[in-house]
Amino acid sequence: MTLAETPAPAPTPATAPAATVTPITPITSLLVANRGEIAVRVFRTARALGLDTVAVHSDPDAGALHVREADAAVRLPGAAPADTYLRAGPVIAAARAAGADAIHPGYGFLSENAAFARAVTEAGLVWVGPPPEAIEAMASKTRAKELMRAAGVPLLEPVDPEKAGPEDLPLLLKAAAGGGGRGMRLVRDLDRLPAELDAAAAEARSAFGDGEVFAEPYVERGRHVEVQVLADAHGTVWALGTRDCSLQRRHQKVIEEAPAPALPDALRDTLHEAAVAAARAVSYRGAGTVEFLVTEDGRPYFLEMNTRLQVEHPVTEAVFGIDLVELQLRVAEGHALPPQPPAPSGHAVEARLYAEDPARDWRPQAGTLHTLAVPGTVRVDTGYADGDPVGVHYDAMLAKVIAHAPTRAEALRVLVHALSRARIHGLTTNRELLVRSLRHPEFTAARLDTGFYDRHLAELTAPAEITEPADAAELADAAEPTAPAGGAAALSAVAAALAEAAPAPGAALAARLGGWRNLRSQPRLRRYRAADGRAYEVRYEHTRTGPPTLVDLPGVRAVTVGPDAVTLEVDGVQRVFHVKRNADNGELYVDSPPTSRGGVLTLGAHTLTPLPRFEEPGDHTDPGSLLAPMPGTVVRVAEGLAPGSAVTAGQPLLWLEAMKMEHRILSPASGTLTALHAAPGRQVEVGALLAVVQEEPQS
Repeated sequence: MTLAETPAPAPTPATAPAATVTPITPITSLLVANRGEIAVRVFRTARALGLDTVAVHSDPDAGALHVREADAAVRLPGAAPADTYLRAGPVIAAARAAGADAIHPGYGFLSENAAFARAVTEAGLVWVGPPPEAIEAMASKTRAKELMRAAGVPLLEPVDPEKAGPEDLPLLLKAAAGGGGRGMRLVRDLDRLPAELDAAAAEARSAFGDGEVFAEPYVERGRHVEVQVLADAHGTVWALGTRDCSLQRRHQKVIEEAPAPALPDALRDTLHEAAVAAARAVSYRGAGTVEFLVTEDGRPYFLEMNTRLQVEHPVTEAVFGIDLVELQLRVAEGHALPPQPPAPSGHAVEARLYAEDPARDWRPQAGTLHTLAVPGTVRVDTGYADGDPVGVHYDAMLAKVIAHAPTRAEALRVLVHALSRARIHGLTTNRELLVRSLRHPEFTAARLDTGFYDRHLAELTAPAEITEPADAAELADAAEPTAPAGGAAALSAVAAALAEAAPAPGAALAARLGGWRNLRSQPRLRRYRAADGRAYEVRYEHTRTGPPTLVDLPGVRAVTVGPDAVTLEVDGVQRVFHVKRNADNGELYVDSPPTSRGGVLTLGAHTLTPLPRFEEPGDHTDPGSLLAPMPGTVVRVAEGLAPGSAVTAGQPLLWLEAMKMEHRILSPASGTLTALHAAPGRQVEVGALLAVVQEEPQS
């Protein structure tokens, strides 16, 4: 949609406050005060509009994709966000140095910092966001709720923690100054309330510089539904439909969709009206989101207003056929919105692809992303390209994958198809969790609430059953007699072995002959370990012509063999396996189309580590040693903890912060803490010794 090039007439007082004439301030060069996916996404629109683009970057991001895609880049010395992307002065100085005349904050970092917004305008730059006064009004959740109460927006009444009783449980503790799940705690036991208040305040203070925490009733099986708003300086406010963001881990969104399904029309209208009222209450301008909690019986309550572009904005763009970043830029220049937004069409679903292990307490992953390729007609927003490093200083999101189709069922099918066939190499991700979530009966039936993963995480992260191929058990037994396993991994090991045996194109004659001998010799043997720890042995023999012959694998035949792709025929069905080797550590990544049997979808993606013919002795770790499961920074140590302290199994000993999330490090056993090698502020690498617990003897 194209905005009018001149301001629209001021709306009548009956519909909106009288507007003054707003001058048009053209933007020619845009700095994005952010990194990663959102910076790349904003640059895409800026280029389409003919704007020059400027990136800022920390030292770890010097070679990042958003830097490579910008016309100019300015270094922010340091690594941690507090030293780089969260410092307003250096960001504004970077804009001046590069000749930018406008700043887009993206989301996170300084995007909802009123002082930064004010400093940008005072520096003579165009601020692509709401007025500082609107940001301030909504920055504190407690103050925002007072404003919304005055505007007639329905609210959950707060609970005084000092007066809370059993009838008030469960309670949800929230940081007044921030979001993203930081400082949020669910309390079901009054005895735990003081400790959880202290922990929430400490996390809020660390994340936002403000330790204020408030409590409100926790709504069981509530839905997280939000309304996208867009307002100009001429009195027009659009309500761009609803989004459902109920599937969350650690109070952070994982899957979002638009429009929110299974909402009565009357409730949808109520949400739209409340969102517009919220925007008008603070004289809002630009893109923003008003978030609500909808109870199981359909009652909506205001949660907060995010005074910025949301991560999930692409689903709204897809349904309404608009570019929200373009509209942000036009509104910032002073243009007027048309009186009404375009009509919505179809349904869109977004899945956030994270470098994390959901089965291990959502543990974030760091390393090199060797391949990220998502097939199909989906939209992929990412801040990474093949070969880019994924560090520990920032959020673990790799990409957003968005599908749009005429109906919800079709959009889900398109998204599942793309994710299940994506090639993602080098890092553990939540891809399989996403696929299983999108296919779960509760989700497909639109029975949505924020407790979805609390109920279903164990089943959604359980190892896949043996479903592929028909003789998977026999194949697994042949590949490794001591470890029955799924046929998909065993077939991947076969494909990896054959790909490794294939001569490279243009290889010498001896290599192309594949080691064939006139006298029969022993079969070739290759051994691999899969990501789940299971080992596989593959035996094959080279032939005078054609691909190698597999030994002891009846019903499995190699059809074509190359270093990058192998075609196997299993019981008459042919499948192609793509193979890629990691030159750094020798890992092999094998991808094949997923298979479904009995309603269970098995993904065809496996990481295999070549093993020597004889196992090497493993590293020895002293019993009770507590090792860092990820690189990060120690942010807290349990109060009073010191060598000699008595500890119990499962007791939190310290907290690590990595990729914008806090992770509890628990005692592995009951006993005595004999060593403590962690202190607040210490940065640790994977495997660093944090503490030692001497287990108490069994009686």
